[in-house]
Amino acid sequence: RDTDRSRGLGDVYKRQVLIPINLGVPGIKLGIANLVVVVGLFFLPAGEVLMISVARILLMGYLFGNGMSILYSLAGGLLSFLVMFLLKHIKGFSITGVSIAGGVTHNVAQICVAALVVQNRKLFYYLPALLVAGVITGMLIGILSDRILSAVKREGRKSSSR
Repeated sequence: RDTDRSRGLGDVYKRQVLIPINLGVPGIKLGIANLVVVVGLFFLPAGEVLMISVARILLMGYLFGNGMSILYSLAGGLLSFLVMFLLKHIKGFSITGVSIAGGVTHNVAQICVAALVVQNRKLFYYLPALLVAGVITGMLIGILSDRILSAVKREGRKSSSR
């Protein structure tokens, strides 16, 4: 059963990498892999979710990317994880709100690292498009995460009553 879950997790990541979804702006992705991180933050211990996130970034970077893609993904992934972890513990933030913050901070971290690496502040002109994309994709991932968590909780109640 754990093997099936691991295989399912791997499928989510592979689909994000192997089936490109062009959203009309270069570099913007739907962020389906972040679905696992958002759901995990509300379902698993934070340390495990962080390990899953870092392992995913490194594995996908080594398999399908390069050193720079790993650097950008680690910056985005670590900052968004930290922000989502902190916001999750603040009363008033829904799972969708946490996910939106994660999507936005992921993009901010990546553009900051890119600007440092290429030493060109003009990359920040791209930030408004990335912020809008982070809000939209974060909202979609948040809505899906909420539905997944609701289904998991329902199934948990069903199996505990048997």
